[in-house]
Amino acid sequence: MAKILFLMTAADQWTLADGSKHRTGFWAEEAVVPFEAFKSAGHEVTVATPGGAVPPVDPASLSPDAAGGAEEAARLRQVIDTAPEFAAPAALSDVRLEDYDALYVPGGHGPMEDLAVDADSGRLLTSAVQSGLPVGVVCHGPAALLAAVREDGTNAYAGYRVTAFTNAEERMAGNAERAKWLLQDRLTEAGLKVETGEAWAPHVETDRNVVTGQNPASSAPLAQELLKKLG
Repeated sequence: MAKILFLMTAADQWTLADGSKHRTGFWAEEAVVPFEAFKSAGHEVTVATPGGAVPPVDPASLSPDAAGGAEEAARLRQVIDTAPEFAAPAALSDVRLEDYDALYVPGGHGPMEDLAVDADSGRLLTSAVQSGLPVGVVCHGPAALLAAVREDGTNAYAGYRVTAFTNAEERMAGNAERAKWLLQDRLTEAGLKVETGEAWAPHVETDRNVVTGQNPASSAPLAQELLKKLG
């Protein structure tokens, strides 16, 4: 049995370029689908957030349209509401990376608000990639990689081939013009090699110990790739 750390957002609002707030959180599918895959494989999951706050789910991710139907939306909601792991997270500042065998970051716009600038999150992600620990990150989750900065100021993931929610997808979702910054651009500026696939289609990139997924549809195949790294 492996122990997998879910590094999750505590932000329920995303600050836009004009200073207004957009309701957000984590994207339900991107947390629940890998969570179920890891638990079904017999692994243990621990959720950790800034300050140990209960991670807020983005209500938009629980709409029938986003979830793939009312039945699936209800199922995702039930898992989020009943799984004890989501109800009682650890504080990131208290997490010891040596206690875990892999690290996973689900998306939603929440990570762009807090994990992108969170020192504890950055510390864990830096240590994970440098130690060879399997790291899985999906959709807007790679925003957390922006905080993974070494003492010399360089990003610990610079040079890694990754994927993430693309500028094109952000435009199609209607958020690109309102955002302070775009994830694909920031990752590229930090020195990561961002590979883009077809909008909304599953797309996973694996480079050494790092597995990344482009969008919600990529969360299931990403989970399977991460499981392979756990043996």
